[in-house]
Amino acid sequence: MNAEPSSILIVDDEELNSEGLGRLLRRHGYGVSVASSGRKALELLGQRRFDLVLLDVLMPGMNGLEVLKLLRRVDSPLNLPVIMVTAKGESEDVVESLELGANDHVTKPLDFPVVLARIRTQLALGQAMSRVTELERKLAARNKELEKTTGQLAEANESMQGDLEVVTSLRQAFLPEGPSQAPGARLAWAFHPCGRPAGACLNVFRLGDRHLGLGALDVNGPGVAAPWLAVTASHLLAQLACAPPLPGRGLAEAAGAGIASPVQVVGELSKQLAREVAAGLTLTLLYGALDLDTRELRFVSAGHPRPVRVPLRSPPVLLNGNGLPLGVGQADQREQAVRLSPGDRLVLYCDGLTETRNADGQHFGADRLLSSLARTCRQPLEDALQALLQEVEEWRGAAPRQDDIANSGGGDDGPGGRRRCGGGPAHRGAGLKRGDHD
Repeated sequence: MNAEPSSILIVDDEELNSEGLGRLLRRHGYGVSVASSGRKALELLGQRRFDLVLLDVLMPGMNGLEVLKLLRRVDSPLNLPVIMVTAKGESEDVVESLELGANDHVTKPLDFPVVLARIRTQLALGQAMSRVTELERKLAARNKELEKTTGQLAEANESMQGDLEVVTSLRQAFLPEGPSQAPGARLAWAFHPCGRPAGACLNVFRLGDRHLGLGALDVNGPGVAAPWLAVTASHLLAQLACAPPLPGRGLAEAAGAGIASPVQVVGELSKQLAREVAAGLTLTLLYGALDLDTRELRFVSAGHPRPVRVPLRSPPVLLNGNGLPLGVGQADQREQAVRLSPGDRLVLYCDGLTETRNADGQHFGADRLLSSLARTCRQPLEDALQALLQEVEEWRGAAPRQDDIANSGGGDDGPGGRRRCGGGPAHRGAGLKRGDHD
């Protein structure tokens, strides 16, 4: 079916002018109505909706400026575009009409190609705003769905113990489904649930052809609400990161490819989870976008343990991180960037790894993590990951596990084609590999 033509209201007391212009516009597919006075124009606007008004300034009785002033009390320039028709050289009328909220102006005698071009421009802007409004409506509907899910989480909390196995299985089902290798990257992850409700989660997903999205998060809160929210947040994170960004809002220009910047993704996730974090849950998150061509990682840390970079020929280092967890204070998230070298490894993890306690109550800690990664930096990625987890378990001994262990690690092919790989702490892990010729 053909779309309904845009409707235009021409307001002019000179019938010859309005009828002539109306015929030309109808030939170009527009629906046209004519009003011979300001009062008649207001009557028509009260009866039906128009997409644009072409309004003459000089009219007997109620002039165009008076009509415009009344229109702007009802409709904004975005909702109803108004193009003023002024006499040539009457600059004061142009200035006053723009101050009153006119969108544009044309001068008499009318040059029809100019009038047509300006009408098309204003109608295109109006259509763009309609699309934005529709997107906002869909976003509001998704928020309502999320609120509904929150209510279901509250009910599930009453039967926490019975749901524990279900939640654990569900989180395992949400582990990355993608291949263990992408062009220029190798991935590995591990998930060790602690046997009680906990909220660690990790996700790895493709962003277009040449980017990877890497996310590790941890939810703290009572009962099964924490793991449920972790699953929801992990799934929503991937949706927001993979969705086309709104024009002019959060494009990662440096990364290219029109992907949403990490700071925009985390900001949108924070908005959509505002109700949940306000209910006593806190969410720590590290999300980054890795450019597989330039090896640049742009990431945002919201109260999450700092990622580890494991260079090929130097000791592992903790990358900078800042920002409060989602739901704590007025978090001002800032984007960080690091460019990895061939052979580097990147490790993401949750605090269940470094906060594993031994029988004396001592944490495994960041120093032991860095030492383990240094010792295993030349092992295959999966082997390095398992070696780290085994070292954590040996440290814990007979002490009960208090939190999930989630781990992600990354590595590149080193000189001579020797593969380097990495592993990270508890829960889920991912490793990245870049070959010499990638």
